[in-house]
Amino acid sequence: MATQSAGIHRIVSAAKQKFSVTLDSLGVPGAGHRRRAALTEQHRLSFDLLCKAMDDPALAAVLDTYESDVPLDKQRQFLFANALYVNNLYFYRIGALSRAELYGHLRVMCRNKVFREYWEATRHHRKSLPDSSEEYILGRMLDDLIHDLDDADTDEWWVVGDPPPEDAA
Repeated sequence: MATQSAGIHRIVSAAKQKFSVTLDSLGVPGAGHRRRAALTEQHRLSFDLLCKAMDDPALAAVLDTYESDVPLDKQRQFLFANALYVNNLYFYRIGALSRAELYGHLRVMCRNKVFREYWEATRHHRKSLPDSSEEYILGRMLDDLIHDLDDADTDEWWVVGDPPPEDAA
């Protein structure tokens, strides 16, 4: 009886696995949940690594890929700016922010001088992204926003730029 039970368990387990793979390939809602879980784990790991680099100059040196010399304190600020930016992207990717809401958060971040310095210092990083990638498209959106803020002739920064429609993906 125990042998039969173990055999049935293996068959049921294999069937569940095949069913799960089939659902994933069809784009059934469970696949979205798994994607969000994977994004969450990736975000958590990335954030942990950034925190370690911010705390340890020897580790921060590993992430120093800037085209000019950046003092250690400024590197730590850049790592923090990156963490803030990636955090907003994460919330957008999991659906917690619409693209219009992301735009609003980025508009606030762009008011900060250090964030702008970080964005400029990492411009060459974004050049390797495929034009069709989401990260490239969002990076261009931020580039355009910074350009609009620089060209604005108003102190009302919160109305500057052309936010995407609320339902934009």
